[in-house]
Amino acid sequence: MAALAWLLIPLAAAVGAGLWGSWANRTRRARSDGPELDGYARFREAMEKPRTGA
Repeated sequence: MAALAWLLIPLAAAVGAGLWGSWANRTRRARSDGPELDGYARFREAMEKPRTGA
């Protein structure tokens, strides 16, 4: 009976890992990249401005 318990522990762990993996990989709502791209565009614009003064 003890051997059966030792076999059930890894089986339960594998089932738990499978459930967690399927939950972690679930389809989520698509996010737009709008805010990130807007920030990058502002950064590039600031870097391309010529310096005034010396």
